Amino acid sequence: ETTNGSAKRQLYSYCHRRIFILTLVFMHSCFFSPDGHFITTLDLCYYRGEDPHDVEYIWRAISDTVKVMEYNSTLNRFTGYTPTGKHKAEQFNADPVVLASFQTSLHFFCKYYGALAYKAGLNSNVEPSVHLRSMTPHSDRHPSMLTCSVYKFYPKQIRVTWLRNGQEVTSNMTSSEELANGDWHYQIHSYLEYTPTPGEKISCMVEHASFTEPKILHWDMSLPESGRNKIAIGASGLVLGVVFAAAGLLYYNRRTTTGGGGE
Repeated sequence: ETTNGSAKRQLYSYCHRRIFILTLVFMHSCFFSPDGHFITTLDLCYYRGEDPHDVEYIWRAISDTVKVMEYNSTLNRFTGYTPTGKHKAEQFNADPVVLASFQTSLHFFCKYYGALAYKAGLNSNVEPSVHLRSMTPHSDRHPSMLTCSVYKFYPKQIRVTWLRNGQEVTSNMTSSEELANGDWHYQIHSYLEYTPTPGEKISCMVEHASFTEPKILHWDMSLPESGRNKIAIGASGLVLGVVFAAAGLLYYNRRTTTGGGGE
């Protein structure tokens, strides 16, 4: 019984934590019914955009893992999903006092306290990380492809452009939409097809509210990635060759000196 009581207290404590995720406000309440079922109620605020008052309030009751009943502020009605839930939903929908009390929860949870947290999140600019890399074409007949990836930024509004010798590129490029990560952050990827030309400078420019000025990454097209790797490997081999040559020369000199002393 002691172990069971401890587990219940841990579950109860966990469910009373307030968690804010994306444009949803989750508020948990948990308790055990007299017959031993674990009851969870959720107060959820779904924000449709950046207006904190454009919100839908959902109240949900769950028994163990089964959804029993749900209230929707847009419909101002309850919906039951189990026999007990359907019976209760019918009773609550016929009671104006109950419906009014849940409209009060909409204003209390979502339009007041929820909006404070929502606005705090909207006012926080998160600076993205930007990565520029080359994608190897499938064959020599295909042009090379550069990818400019921008990760973990907020707010969603962002502009990614390609520059060729400082001038904006308007063709042979595509971009993904701003992709939601699920944690209030976004990512976006832009692609540029190009044919390497000596002396040409290709750059990716990112403009975002978190930057005081645009962030520009330049691509060094003097050599493709394979060429840079070959040079790095060749340089390493050259260094090792010099080391071994020096070691062999020292060994030869020492042996010659030792041999001369013996004569």
